[in-house]
Amino acid sequence: INAEYMGATPEQAALDLYPEAKRGEIDAINEWVYPTINNGVYRCGFATTQEAYDDAFDKLFASMDRAEAILSKQKYLVGDELTEADVRLFVTLVRFDPVYVQHFKTNKKRLMDYPALSRHTKAIYNIADIKPTVDFHHIKYHYCVSHRGINPHGIVPKGPDMSWLLE
Repeated sequence: INAEYMGATPEQAALDLYPEAKRGEIDAINEWVYPTINNGVYRCGFATTQEAYDDAFDKLFASMDRAEAILSKQKYLVGDELTEADVRLFVTLVRFDPVYVQHFKTNKKRLMDYPALSRHTKAIYNIADIKPTVDFHHIKYHYCVSHRGINPHGIVPKGPDMSWLLE
């Protein structure tokens, strides 16, 4: 992320999402966040057997609980500064309630049911350079219309209300 996307503004150039001193911790977080949360929602949604769905679902929510436990003790996944690990988690969490809960059947808990994950998502969403990149209408429309195997009629749900991220 640092090498490819950062530096368009002076604020971005000053932000190091992969600091040398924290790379080991960031990599360790990414080792379980990617397969069980980022990809875990897709493994649930595109499962073709009950066994595959159940396995992905259980791993997803075990990792959501793990992230909740970490973030209940500190602001970010690797301490007190925003890193790549937080951005990686954010991109899935910001889509969790509007899409993944209903579309991919990840409905054990909503993001709103996790106080620390909700706070984390809200904090990142409200970063000035992040908020304009999140379009909830587009997110819901894209998933619901493009995955006809899951949603054959392309119905886009009206909810949920995500205005709590602005409060």
